[in-house]
Amino acid sequence: MRVKLFGAGGKVGSVLAPALEAAGHELVELDGAEAMIDFTAPDVVVKNIEAALGARVPCVVGTSGWDTDAIAGKAEEAGVAVFYAPNFAIGAVLMMRFAANASKHIQRAEIVELHHETKVDAPSGTAKATAEAMGGDVPIHSVRLPGIVAHQEVLLSDTGQLLTIRHDAFSREAYVPGVLLALERLGSLPAGLTVGLEKLLD
Repeated sequence: MRVKLFGAGGKVGSVLAPALEAAGHELVELDGAEAMIDFTAPDVVVKNIEAALGARVPCVVGTSGWDTDAIAGKAEEAGVAVFYAPNFAIGAVLMMRFAANASKHIQRAEIVELHHETKVDAPSGTAKATAEAMGGDVPIHSVRLPGIVAHQEVLLSDTGQLLTIRHDAFSREAYVPGVLLALERLGSLPAGLTVGLEKLLD
């Protein structure tokens, strides 16, 4: 597939670009693309998506911290699929699923998420999505320190017991299988915005 990768020089993009080519995809400019992938920053991602919608190019978006509401309507109006996931690590998506299930049985919970010091948004998109899946009223603690990639711990506590569900991404290669899966399924998604890698795992 011919793919335009926004953010190819970034932390995730620099790992993703060679992985896409190794998987048989060709990196091209937007006007020649069959799909667009964005791993950039919250202040530029919407413009990149809008450019792709204007070119009728479906999108896979991994940038978090942006307002998805306006894009949802524009994508539906354009008849183009936009897939967004707060986290492309399959293990992280399973962690979110397990936490949501556990929260039905253990009432008290808190989330601790740890990311590299240059991450712009706090709490992370993954932490927000986890809290929402658990019913919404879950405190989130954000840590930003050098040397960290992406880690999240969900602590569920009741009298006499503590359940901890944790996911650790030690390198950005963890996101590659999820991005390739989204790219593979992009053509089967409906026009408009689809959110969450879990939608592709069922």
